[in-house]
Amino acid sequence: MKHKEGRPPIVVGLDPDPGRRTALVWAADEADRRRLPLLLVLAQNVPTPGYRPMGGVPTWEEWNEALHATGNRVLEEAVAFVESRHPRVRVSGLLAEGHPAWVLREQAQNATAVVLDSWHLSAVQELFSSAAVALPLIAHAPCPVVVVPEPEHTAQQPSFFVVGVDGSPRSAAAVDVAFEEAGLRGALLRALYVWHPPRLGVVLDEDAAVQECRRLLSEVVAGRTAAHPEVELHHEVVRGHPVQVLTEASEHALGLVVGTRGHGGFTGMLLGSVTQGVLHHAHCPVIVVPHAHHQ
Repeated sequence: MKHKEGRPPIVVGLDPDPGRRTALVWAADEADRRRLPLLLVLAQNVPTPGYRPMGGVPTWEEWNEALHATGNRVLEEAVAFVESRHPRVRVSGLLAEGHPAWVLREQAQNATAVVLDSWHLSAVQELFSSAAVALPLIAHAPCPVVVVPEPEHTAQQPSFFVVGVDGSPRSAAAVDVAFEEAGLRGALLRALYVWHPPRLGVVLDEDAAVQECRRLLSEVVAGRTAAHPEVELHHEVVRGHPVQVLTEASEHALGLVVGTRGHGGFTGMLLGSVTQGVLHHAHCPVIVVPHAHHQ
């Protein structure tokens, strides 16, 4: 996610509801910071909220035409919003037909990052909400995916980012992105290694286990402080369940960065319980970095 000339755009999945613009604001601000173009994508596979047929049931052509007209209006208003907020950002819109997860997955193939919002709903509602978009998108996107909660949360001062570390290659990629994000905003970085004692069995030497966690954490962050001398790093080993610890750490953070496992057969197995858990419960934007993400 480094800002260089000619880099692919930041893609944001646009919500047709103009009252839900937290993800759009996050993406526009990020594009401005990185000097990157911004692509607004509105995917339509169901009637846009607010559209009501007049004079009886319309024909398919009439319904499709009205749907596209509404979508184009939403895009135009969103483009104008970004242009007024960040005049120097090159912004464009795309109205696409298809399920949002599929449309955004296609756009992710040539994107620096994909941004979308997240609604904290019940388990039944999530089947029909952004969770049905976020999870399959994150499972297969080759670029980082940013999930921005609604409503916008409040970060504390001094501002900071949080990154979850477990010593794996996927967490190393997440650490790279976390340093980048913190550096762009002049923020601190908290690198957390969460040690979760095994549910079955006995740890013979807990102190040795925690010491090994500290060693792995130091190895992952080693060298990155030299590349980002502007970032003040705080790294610590915390005992507890990773989802609970990272969720609590995210409460006043600018963002939480985690890695994911990459490609496979089942979405739940791809993301892992920790990634899915923080996506549902984190208080701040969550940046999910694929393990094969190239800097």
